[in-house]
Amino acid sequence: MEIEKLAKALKELGHPTRLTIFKRLIKAGYQGLPVGDIQEELKIPGSTLSHHISSLVSAGLIAQRREGRTLFCVVEYGQLQAVVSFFQDECCIDMAPK
Repeated sequence: MEIEKLAKALKELGHPTRLTIFKRLIKAGYQGLPVGDIQEELKIPGSTLSHHISSLVSAGLIAQRREGRTLFCVVEYGQLQAVVSFFQDECCIDMAPK
Protein backbone atom coordinates (compact mmCIF):
# COMPACT_ATOMS: atom_id res chain seq x y z
CA MET A 1 0.00 0.00 0.00
CA GLU A 2 1.28 3.44 -0.89
CA ILE A 3 2.22 5.53 2.12
CA GLU A 4 -0.01 8.43 0.95
CA LYS A 5 -3.10 6.19 0.76
CA LEU A 6 -2.31 4.69 4.16
CA ALA A 7 -1.85 8.15 5.68
CA LYS A 8 -5.24 9.27 4.29
CA ALA A 9 -6.98 6.15 5.61
CA LEU A 10 -5.45 6.59 9.06
CA LYS A 11 -6.26 10.31 9.05
CA GLU A 12 -9.91 9.62 8.34
CA LEU A 13 -10.06 6.89 10.98
CA GLY A 14 -8.46 9.30 13.45
CA HIS A 15 -11.78 11.04 14.02
CA PRO A 16 -13.91 9.43 16.77
CA THR A 17 -17.18 9.58 14.81
CA ARG A 18 -15.65 8.12 11.64
CA LEU A 19 -13.93 5.40 13.65
CA THR A 20 -17.27 4.58 15.30
CA ILE A 21 -19.01 4.41 11.90
CA PHE A 22 -16.25 2.22 10.46
CA LYS A 23 -16.25 -0.14 13.44
CA ARG A 24 -20.04 -0.48 13.22
CA LEU A 25 -19.84 -1.25 9.51
CA ILE A 26 -17.20 -3.90 10.14
CA LYS A 27 -19.59 -5.56 12.58
CA ALA A 28 -22.37 -5.45 9.96
CA GLY A 29 -20.34 -7.55 7.54
CA TYR A 30 -20.52 -7.70 3.77
CA GLN A 31 -24.18 -6.64 3.53
CA GLY A 32 -23.40 -3.29 5.15
CA LEU A 33 -25.92 -1.00 6.79
CA PRO A 34 -28.45 1.51 5.52
CA VAL A 35 -27.38 5.10 6.13
CA GLY A 36 -30.60 5.70 8.06
CA ASP A 37 -29.75 2.93 10.52
CA ILE A 38 -26.29 4.41 11.10
CA GLN A 39 -27.82 7.83 11.70
CA GLU A 40 -30.36 6.40 14.13
CA GLU A 41 -27.71 4.51 16.10
CA LEU A 42 -25.32 7.47 16.33
CA LYS A 43 -28.05 10.10 16.80
CA ILE A 44 -26.31 12.68 14.62
CA PRO A 45 -27.75 14.99 11.95
CA GLY A 46 -27.90 13.65 8.41
CA SER A 47 -25.59 16.36 7.09
CA THR A 48 -22.96 15.50 9.70
CA LEU A 49 -23.21 11.80 8.92
CA SER A 50 -22.97 12.53 5.21
CA HIS A 51 -19.75 14.47 5.78
CA HIS A 52 -18.18 11.61 7.73
CA ILE A 53 -19.30 8.97 5.25
CA SER A 54 -17.91 11.06 2.39
CA SER A 55 -14.54 11.19 4.14
CA LEU A 56 -14.48 7.40 4.57
CA VAL A 57 -15.49 6.88 0.93
CA SER A 58 -12.77 9.26 -0.31
CA ALA A 59 -10.18 7.27 1.67
CA GLY A 60 -11.40 4.06 0.02
CA LEU A 61 -12.44 2.58 3.35
CA ILE A 62 -16.13 2.19 2.55
CA ALA A 63 -18.33 2.02 -0.53
CA GLN A 64 -21.98 2.82 -1.01
CA ARG A 65 -24.66 0.99 -2.95
CA ARG A 66 -28.26 1.84 -3.61
CA GLU A 67 -31.09 -0.67 -3.33
CA GLY A 68 -34.26 1.09 -4.37
CA ARG A 69 -34.51 4.15 -2.17
CA THR A 70 -32.10 2.83 0.47
CA LEU A 71 -28.42 3.76 0.47
CA PHE A 72 -26.14 1.19 2.09
CA CYS A 73 -22.58 1.66 3.36
CA VAL A 74 -20.22 -1.31 3.18
CA VAL A 75 -16.62 -1.70 4.30
CA GLU A 76 -14.04 -2.09 1.56
CA TYR A 77 -12.46 -5.13 3.18
CA GLY A 78 -9.55 -5.20 0.73
CA GLN A 79 -8.57 -1.70 1.83
CA LEU A 80 -8.97 -2.64 5.49
CA GLN A 81 -6.72 -5.65 4.96
CA ALA A 82 -4.16 -3.48 3.14
CA VAL A 83 -4.00 -1.09 6.12
CA VAL A 84 -3.59 -3.94 8.60
CA SER A 85 -1.07 -5.75 6.39
CA PHE A 86 1.04 -2.63 6.05
CA PHE A 87 1.91 -2.90 9.72
CA GLN A 88 1.89 -6.68 10.03
CA ASP A 89 4.28 -7.12 7.13
CA GLU A 90 6.81 -4.87 8.84
CA CYS A 91 6.48 -6.46 12.26
CA CYS A 92 9.83 -7.37 13.76
CA ILE A 93 11.57 -7.41 10.35
CA ASP A 94 14.69 -5.84 11.87
CA MET A 95 14.86 -8.65 14.43
CA ALA A 96 15.18 -11.45 11.86
CA PRO A 97 18.33 -13.55 12.26
CA LYS A 98 21.09 -12.63 9.86
